[in-house]
Amino acid sequence: MPVNFFNVTFSRTFLLLIILVPIGSWADEDLTIAVASNFQRTAEKLATEFTLVTQIPIRITAASTSNLYAQIINGAPYDIFLAADIERPKSLEANEFAVRGSRMTYAIGALMLWSSDSSFEKGECVAALESGSYRKLAIANPEIAPYGLAAKEYLQAIGNWRDASSQLVFGENISQTLLFAVTGNVTFALVARAQVVASLPVDATCIWKVPSSLHSDIEQQGVLLSNSKSLESAQRFMNFLREPKAIAIIESSGYTVTE
Repeated sequence: MPVNFFNVTFSRTFLLLIILVPIGSWADEDLTIAVASNFQRTAEKLATEFTLVTQIPIRITAASTSNLYAQIINGAPYDIFLAADIERPKSLEANEFAVRGSRMTYAIGALMLWSSDSSFEKGECVAALESGSYRKLAIANPEIAPYGLAAKEYLQAIGNWRDASSQLVFGENISQTLLFAVTGNVTFALVARAQVVASLPVDATCIWKVPSSLHSDIEQQGVLLSNSKSLESAQRFMNFLREPKAIAIIESSGYTVTE
């Protein structure tokens, strides 16, 4: 029986392609994750580790939680949303933008007072904040940013919210809030502990952790998004967030992880 040279050549070529193409690219698609700006650096570390193990590439888009939420309900093609609060993931789940039952707390944040102002090299920055003896204070916009809301609650708890109104500068997100202080445009900033743990271009003269009893818990939740085209891979990443290696990365970045 004559051999069909074309079929033999095609079969060998196809087998060669199977050998050359990485298994991961056949088994899984890449992921796009929407990440609250305070968690961006940590998410990048987690993505690197996850991709190393699974060969699944990850793209990260970072912005304020409220902006990302608005993008999602308007059809942005994200697979996972790692928010800085509970309310927006809960809303997405309730309105079927997220997979029901996928919502999880991946980190608990902390609020920090930070300054690079040379006037506070010997301390006393907390006393200056509480007495109003400063030029400007930056906080994230409390209407849209969970860390901004925590900052507002702290200022209310110490009785300074109303008096501080003329000295406040609002950042669109927590990254912009810190930038105001790093560049010297404000005296103080109330920011995320994760930002303070990270390497910054200038040295701090004041770092103080705001007691968690003076504001609501900054519980950060993640959720799988219903329009994901890679739900299996996305679920693998969500499962990865509960693994010891991922928890170690999150905690070393300045967060607390609960059971």
